[in-house]
Amino acid sequence: MWGLSGQSFGRTLTPTLKMRSTGCCSRTLFSASADTAKRSGDAGRASQVLVNEGGGFDRASGSFVAPVRGVYSFRFHVVKVYNRQTVQVSLMLNTWPVISAFANDPDVTREAATSSVLLPLDPGDRVSLRLRRGNLLGGWKYSSFSGFLIFPL
Repeated sequence: MWGLSGQSFGRTLTPTLKMRSTGCCSRTLFSASADTAKRSGDAGRASQVLVNEGGGFDRASGSFVAPVRGVYSFRFHVVKVYNRQTVQVSLMLNTWPVISAFANDPDVTREAATSSVLLPLDPGDRVSLRLRRGNLLGGWKYSSFSGFLIFPL
């Protein structure tokens, strides 16, 4: 929660962050990449997990499972394969799409789509990527999905 010190009229306000430490999961973060091509309808299964501090990222499903109630930050970056196609990727919270990113320039062969979001999660909530349209480039780490706990609630 943000608090403000000082008066709101004519003075500088200094934000202060008040955090409650749970002791167990203050270092929850992950980053994963896809080394293989993806087709429309595919889930975001990760080929390589770069870091998985706290163990919340499930490589087999390509999803993150929240260990504690808190506010989390997520970001993803994907690259489309072919020109004259549209790529749409959605970040899913359980079964609901939260945000989406598009790459749809018909004259560009390699185009990126990226997005980020802050989400309040409860323990057990699952966050994943879903390729809704198009094909993604495989190969050497062209697509990535990362997240971390900002603070527990």
